[in-house]
Amino acid sequence: MSWFEAIVLGLLQGLTEFLPISSSAHLLAIAQIFGWSDPGAAFTAITQIGTEIAVLIYFRKDLARIITAWGRSLFHTEYRHLIDARMGWYVIIGTIPIVVLGLVFTDQIETIARNLWLTAAMLVVFGLLLGAADRWGRRSRPVDQLRMRDAVALGSAQALALVPGVSRSGATITMGLTVGLTREAATRYAFLLAIPAVLGSGFYQATRIVDEPSVAWGPILIATAISFTVGYAVIAWLIRYVATNSYFPFVIYRLGLAGVIVVLLIAGVLQPL
Repeated sequence: MSWFEAIVLGLLQGLTEFLPISSSAHLLAIAQIFGWSDPGAAFTAITQIGTEIAVLIYFRKDLARIITAWGRSLFHTEYRHLIDARMGWYVIIGTIPIVVLGLVFTDQIETIARNLWLTAAMLVVFGLLLGAADRWGRRSRPVDQLRMRDAVALGSAQALALVPGVSRSGATITMGLTVGLTREAATRYAFLLAIPAVLGSGFYQATRIVDEPSVAWGPILIATAISFTVGYAVIAWLIRYVATNSYFPFVIYRLGLAGVIVVLLIAGVLQPL
């Protein structure tokens, strides 16, 4: 991987990771359009560490409250009713599905799941689901009304993002809107829920390839740093955006991107794998 590739892919990762438009779909398509090799699941997972560090910094106060309240609730019953203490458990429980499926289907995630025909289909299906949830969801429940069954449902939705084209944030937000959360509550929880899964996946992939002589660690680290910087700006913008706007533009974008990928596949510009 060249330095130019790393800069472009890092920018792309930072711009698309938190928007419900699938960062992996963009990375797969752009790499082929420019004649680059598939950056691979490992590259995607490692550069996502940069975007998740942006989440850690942006939500540092929320995370400090959650970790403190959750830790105290283990020993003091009076803390267990607090939303911050419950949120700690919700994130832990919600992370289990993606960890289990990620470990069980590692080989498939890194091979057949990266088929661009499948990616285009997922862009369409989950784009329409996001549009339906945003249009008909009650959007009345703030984040402090989350329940354990919601955490299981949103965690299961997040696990679907192991398939490129689904979008981690998109799937989680869609489920959040479906169970009645407000746009802001669904978006905030989607960011928090992603932290352990993304960091765990990134560091796991790093340990798998750390000794491979062919790995271009310099470009990978540059891409990770760029994804952090751009990702932080995107988080701040999206939180403000969803407070007063719908997800409809992202639905249209997903459908348009799927259409472009299909046309390029038919024309032979892109190859499925």
